[in-house]
Amino acid sequence: MDSYRKPELLCPAGNPDAMKIAFAYGADAVYAGEPRYSLRVRNNSFTMDNMGEAIDYAHQLGKRFYVVVNIAPHNSKLTHFVEHMGKIIELAPDALIVSDPGVILLLREHYPDQSLHLSVQANTINWAALKFWQTQGIERVILSRELAIKEIAEMRQQVPELELEVFVHGALCMAYSGRCLLSGYMNKRDPNQGACTNACRWGYEVHEATADEVGQYVPTQQDLDPVLLGDPKRPEDLMLLDEDMHGSYIMNSKDLRAVDLVEDLVKLGVHSLKIEGRTKSDYYVARTAQVYRQAIDDAAAGKPFNTSLLNDLNGMANRGFTHGFLQRHSAQDLQNYQRSHSEGEQLLVGQLIRAIEPNRYLVNVKNGFAVGDSVLLMTPSGNQSFEIAELHDEKDNQVIRAPGSGYQVIVRTPSPIAEDDIPYSLLIKQ
Repeated sequence: MDSYRKPELLCPAGNPDAMKIAFAYGADAVYAGEPRYSLRVRNNSFTMDNMGEAIDYAHQLGKRFYVVVNIAPHNSKLTHFVEHMGKIIELAPDALIVSDPGVILLLREHYPDQSLHLSVQANTINWAALKFWQTQGIERVILSRELAIKEIAEMRQQVPELELEVFVHGALCMAYSGRCLLSGYMNKRDPNQGACTNACRWGYEVHEATADEVGQYVPTQQDLDPVLLGDPKRPEDLMLLDEDMHGSYIMNSKDLRAVDLVEDLVKLGVHSLKIEGRTKSDYYVARTAQVYRQAIDDAAAGKPFNTSLLNDLNGMANRGFTHGFLQRHSAQDLQNYQRSHSEGEQLLVGQLIRAIEPNRYLVNVKNGFAVGDSVLLMTPSGNQSFEIAELHDEKDNQVIRAPGSGYQVIVRTPSPIAEDDIPYSLLIKQ
């Protein structure tokens, strides 16, 4: 049976706790946003102080920590850029993830020894571009999401000495790898400056309109039947512009899930498989890390794909799943015109705090659950499924329900949990 080199499993870290959870569940590396120059500045818990601590923590585990600096800066953002990045580089990140040519120029000029990875925002889609970026001192390229596996294979063959990174899970943008101005136009939040409000995900309602006395269109109160939207030159290719109680979703993409394609990417020799989601929950980070860790390990060992991993991901919050462009689909397979809300049935209801006695643990409640609920207890060492037979409050009085966030309860588990696993153990309602 053939075996292959394991690619790096790269997970998101929107905050220090998510970083620790990612490592506990099998991540080889994490990426986190630089507080000023990344595209998640509105949802970033890292500061200059805790980023240094986080990088040290990763290195103590023998893991890697990448700092995202992928903003497309205007002139004003460059005023103190070199000085500020010097402070980041002193923290010894394993690489900076960059996209802007000017940023790359300044970093190469002032910090020539710093490892640089090219962000997906640079939209690299061919092997000639790989060779160009290699001449600029880039050590790894995060490939555009608009590539098929066979294109990645050709790029790997043409430029074998350059590291390649591929997204395998997470939200997809309806624009070209994030180069979008929708929220910039609609509510003055520039996506390319780190302030995207995901306007493509909003529910849009259809209104009949009439012109007022100055020619501005205003809505009437009349209800409309569903309408079809399309190019008059292609009358056969129409899209239903309908709405339900949530609205209409004409720009809404499904989420990427390529766990069943990990084997193909491992065989190609891709260096890193990346999970999107710096704004996602700790549960999302834990579950995706756990599932993709197994998929990578199985593929590297030459084992067939375990189809149960698909079911493990189905329960998480999602907008429907697609392979994206890794395997070519029609537009209807990529887009989700019916909804932007999640189909996932699983809910994070608690995180373990400490052991009370063997098989009994104090749980910090995140969402309500009750006696009789079926739950999954996720731990780095393995998962346990069971039914809640009894609950007790902090004073060990029996209760029927854990009301929700702000409460702590005691839960009995089928078997003990390793002490090192307790801080990273999550209780999921199924």
